[in-house]
Amino acid sequence: MKNILLMAVGLAVSASTVFAQTVRMGTEGAYAPYNFINDSGEIDGFERELGDELCTRAELTCEWVKNDWDSIIPNLVSSNYDTIMAGMSITDERDEVIDFTQDYYPPTASAYVAAAEGVDLEGGIVAAQTATIQAGYIAESGATLVEFATPEETVAAVRNGEADAVFADRDYLVPLVEASGGELMFVGPDVPLGGGVGMGLRESDAELREKFDAAITSMKEDGSLNELLKKWFGEDTQTY
Repeated sequence: MKNILLMAVGLAVSASTVFAQTVRMGTEGAYAPYNFINDSGEIDGFERELGDELCTRAELTCEWVKNDWDSIIPNLVSSNYDTIMAGMSITDERDEVIDFTQDYYPPTASAYVAAAEGVDLEGGIVAAQTATIQAGYIAESGATLVEFATPEETVAAVRNGEADAVFADRDYLVPLVEASGGELMFVGPDVPLGGGVGMGLRESDAELREKFDAAITSMKEDGSLNELLKKWFGEDTQTY
């Protein structure tokens, strides 16, 4: 009996220790307004503000970890951090490797941006960030895909004539087009892709996913998630 009691106490202590550990929130820090590095060198943006609030509601201690996009899923699986909040669309392919919470950003459109009207989107050269749903879409189209590690490089490829257009989340491209002074413009139709943006977690972390799911649900129900969406993406953005 004594051994059983000791084992029970040990299990309880172990469980409380696990829950007391800091949850490491992985992000790219290069995809404004979802996530970016501000002038103080800190991770900022919609997902930083949202993630901090989700951690508060889930009663978790969280810290942020910056990681390059092209290795963001492998490093989650390798336990270099515990979540991904990086503008990551929920897809069946990714869901085979990691798990997702419910979406915290509704399914939205991807778009083409070019430096001139009339570019060939079907047979031309289109830039996209590596390992994104946009890159996958272009690879299956008739266009020639050129991939870059960062979103900034995809836009730079259009500016320097290396690509005819860039294909990315419309929400990422809008402020860049607005700030370009007419140098960049939207071309062609918007393309709906993905199942919304969600938080990625290891498939073994079901309990952590449930905590964050409950926090996201509470923010949807009290309207605070919609307020954050409008703050970071404008009054016309899609909401819940």
